[in-house]
Amino acid sequence: MYKVSLIIPCYNEANNLPLLINHCAKVFTNDTVQVVLVNNGSSDNSEDVMKDLMAKHSFIRMVKVDTNTGYGNGILAGLRTSKTKILAWTHADMQTDPTDILEGLKIINTENHQFFIKGKRFGRPLIDVLFTIGMSLFETLFLRKIMWDINAQPTIFSRKFFDTWQDPPNDFSLDLFAYYQAKISGLEIRRFNVCFGKRTHGTSHWNISWVAKINFIKRTLIYSFKLRKKLKSNV
Repeated sequence: MYKVSLIIPCYNEANNLPLLINHCAKVFTNDTVQVVLVNNGSSDNSEDVMKDLMAKHSFIRMVKVDTNTGYGNGILAGLRTSKTKILAWTHADMQTDPTDILEGLKIINTENHQFFIKGKRFGRPLIDVLFTIGMSLFETLFLRKIMWDINAQPTIFSRKFFDTWQDPPNDFSLDLFAYYQAKISGLEIRRFNVCFGKRTHGTSHWNISWVAKINFIKRTLIYSFKLRKKLKSNV
């Protein structure tokens, strides 16, 4: 019986998937972690690669999303089909090691469902660090909760916490949503250091230019206003 479901949304990650799963296979050796690969509307041969990897490794499960409507939607599709008491997600690009989840699991009190574990990135380019600082300061002041390195991975929490979510977003705002919900729910939030490396194949789907960064900021600001409005309506 698997202890945790690790959701990995994949959009055109066919070249990364063998590296990702072969690395996981060397570490996930005791049926603790089930890797849930979500084919998030890929237009390459990601699905064929996933099926081939599933035939070789029993710890993999696949979820198919026909149309890509956002990073968050891919994660949510995987979360909704998972049965374990502990849930998690990370990226497929290997910039964050998926096996970091084992370090996160070490600091969970399994008798207490009131936990929210999240990585804290190091080893990033200075410009990305400055971007993160700016976004973290804004969200902290705007939402009146200390928010830091919001998009770091992995993210680990209990199914009980997931079952409380209402209207989670389908895009990259899902990281902000989950972190903020953990804050206002009074969960014990723990962070641990994770090395953030370079992609082996392909390019980022959002962090590719200043235009992409600006668009990301705009979407995040719009969603932040929605979160704050929701907070006021619940007071």
